[in-house]
Amino acid sequence: MNFEQLSSARPDLAFIAHWVPKQSHVLDVGCGDGVMLDYLQTDRQCSGYGIEIADDKVLDSTRRGVHVIQQDMEKGLGLFGDNAFDTVLCLSSLQMMKHVEPLLRDIVRVGREAIVSFPNFAYWPHRVALLKGRMPVSKSLPYQWYDTPNVRCATINDFRELAEDCGLEVLECVALAAGQQVSVLPNLRGDLAVFRLRKKASA
Repeated sequence: MNFEQLSSARPDLAFIAHWVPKQSHVLDVGCGDGVMLDYLQTDRQCSGYGIEIADDKVLDSTRRGVHVIQQDMEKGLGLFGDNAFDTVLCLSSLQMMKHVEPLLRDIVRVGREAIVSFPNFAYWPHRVALLKGRMPVSKSLPYQWYDTPNVRCATINDFRELAEDCGLEVLECVALAAGQQVSVLPNLRGDLAVFRLRKKASA
């Protein structure tokens, strides 16, 4: 998969991909159909693994030539040692976890850096829906309240506070809308939050 194909299929992933250095060793936690690792392997000469639980997504990833481990990421990343990867990705998956903080700590344990994305609950159409007395439904939150896989809702400010509590350094934080960076009022106008993180250096 080349960059044009990725940009067309998933503009959010195309933006995030430039944060992953070429020839990195990458772990994609919740890799879905493997499209991100497919691109990173093909176009940026990266190596690595995906972790995915859904049978159909594991099959899709395998067909793309992605090395995928079928595992529930709620059970942690004990398969991997400290700093086993240059970059750990957790893209639009963290909000599906019951226990976010332990997984986040594990992600930064096994990776020198981590890139995390999630739907921004403070996005203005979400706020409007709540003012109307309804749960939000949008491109980043495409499910009805009764069938959503998302069990956690967070805003950019919420996650920044969690990262601080976990002893993490925020290297970069952006909000995206339709795959494009939002610079003005990002917590209001961005539907997807993206953080690049690492463990804080010991004093």
